Amino acid sequence: MVRWIGLLILPVLMIAGALGVDEAFRPSAKIDGTHIRFAIDIADHVHLSREGLKFSVAPADKVSLKRYTLPPGQKDEFGDEVYTGHFEVDLPLEVKGGAKEVELTAVYQGCSDKGFCYPPVTKKYRFELSGGETSGEAKRTSAPSLSEEESIASTLKSKSFGIVLLTFFGFGLLLALTPCVFPMIPILSSIIVAQGEGMTAKRGFWLSLVYVFSMAVTYTIAGVFAGLFGANIQAALQNPWVISLFSLLFVALAFSMFGFYELQLPASWQSRLSRTSDEAGKKGGLAGVAVMGFLSALIVGPCVAPPLAGALIYIGQTGDALLGGAALFVMSFGMGVPLLLIGTGAGKFMPRPGGWMTLVSEIFGVVMLGVAIWMLSRIVPESVAMGLWAVLFIVSAVYMGALEPLGEKRSWNALFKGMGVVFLLYGAMLLFGAFTGAANPLDPLETLRTRSVSAALPSGKLRFEPVSRLDELLEKIEKSDRPVMVDFRADWCVSCKELEENTFKDPRVVEALKGYALYQVDVTRNTPEEKAMMKHFGIFGPPAVLFFEKGRELKEKRISGYKSPEEFLRLLS
Repeated sequence: MVRWIGLLILPVLMIAGALGVDEAFRPSAKIDGTHIRFAIDIADHVHLSREGLKFSVAPADKVSLKRYTLPPGQKDEFGDEVYTGHFEVDLPLEVKGGAKEVELTAVYQGCSDKGFCYPPVTKKYRFELSGGETSGEAKRTSAPSLSEEESIASTLKSKSFGIVLLTFFGFGLLLALTPCVFPMIPILSSIIVAQGEGMTAKRGFWLSLVYVFSMAVTYTIAGVFAGLFGANIQAALQNPWVISLFSLLFVALAFSMFGFYELQLPASWQSRLSRTSDEAGKKGGLAGVAVMGFLSALIVGPCVAPPLAGALIYIGQTGDALLGGAALFVMSFGMGVPLLLIGTGAGKFMPRPGGWMTLVSEIFGVVMLGVAIWMLSRIVPESVAMGLWAVLFIVSAVYMGALEPLGEKRSWNALFKGMGVVFLLYGAMLLFGAFTGAANPLDPLETLRTRSVSAALPSGKLRFEPVSRLDELLEKIEKSDRPVMVDFRADWCVSCKELEENTFKDPRVVEALKGYALYQVDVTRNTPEEKAMMKHFGIFGPPAVLFFEKGRELKEKRISGYKSPEEFLRLLS
């Protein structure tokens, strides 16, 4: 299987040629009297960003940097000044009496010509001083702090092939518990239900395997391209037209389950699939299942988590698309294990054709409509999404007989009517929430609750200042006299909304971030400016939360993916 994945990504590997950060930039530092000469040898097809260069010395009470001038560079395609080949700068020191040593901290960042930007690198060099006039070679001291995803990337470099695959398979099993995978459960279940007569556990397993395999291959190919070129294919597909068309597809699937027509896919899709499917003429053949797995991976569940970001960083830095792609594949397959279990179980316990079969199909039809609304909630106003959820629950309640007299019939009819009454009440609360400005379908009465909270925490959530340009964000970070937190988010990002609803509204988190300057970058539209901002900071996709102090990023605190309030607070401490 690994060989097959290698063959899939071999063309990408051949055009990669990316270098590791230590191969791309080879820094050195020497001291001569009261001057430090800092230099970087820059590899071919790589450039160093002038804007990313920062120098400081310690101890600050005994040593300081005098005014220094960076050499002129050349302009890149974005108009930024960069260096190629060799960079060198003279850093004059002001040494006060009693200073015995000086520690230079150099921060630099660069990019490859293929569009991948390396994360900022921090190097520290210590020199002994004797009256401020001792010459010597720099000795690098403490290693730079690593973010969680960089630590995972280092695991790929230092572990054996088998250990890496087992580790990433475990990551996939953990990610299966996140919201990224949940929307795929009703999609796969509906495919199996639509098979109708003749469904068995074995057939359910094979259909699930095709779905999961297609999903895993898609994640792998998209991830390898993102790692090598910084182009997030999933983000590119999160535009209103694609989301709307995919939502309409789910509506079409839902109406087919209600019995309005027999085809599971629109007629044009079905005719194409029937020519390539091994089971032409049957609903949802293997080709159709593979297509759904492909689309689900790209459109339904685009999430960035530390393991995914770590693999992308590794691929981008080393160009090793074979190991990085294999790690992504087994991680994706680990995410699909629950889907295999659910698909096999659905195939085994599928009811015989008849009334039960009709009822099950109708239930999954409602679920498909729910998936369509969930996808539309990325691009429509929150009040509209709340209204659509309200309509779905109210109409379902009416269909279940919530407003009809029970009569003398009991048993299952009474149970369905009771569930219908609950749906009706919940739908009414959702409708109320839609008109009062609520944003979370799981908390439709939030506006009432937030008005009655104590005045101790009047805001109830963090207040971010939106930033839309890279130069503006860098200026704010550089000039801020407070610690800075920058949140990269998008409307289509499931984990972003979970972070906003759970973590950023937690009173403990709000209190802990009172002294921070809070900025937010919305990358929903994936515009060139938004991509440039993510590229500059080495971000592959939202959610990403970055922390800065005195203009320098605290790499060890960088967050990719969802963090609970408790995990978030531990990072802040």
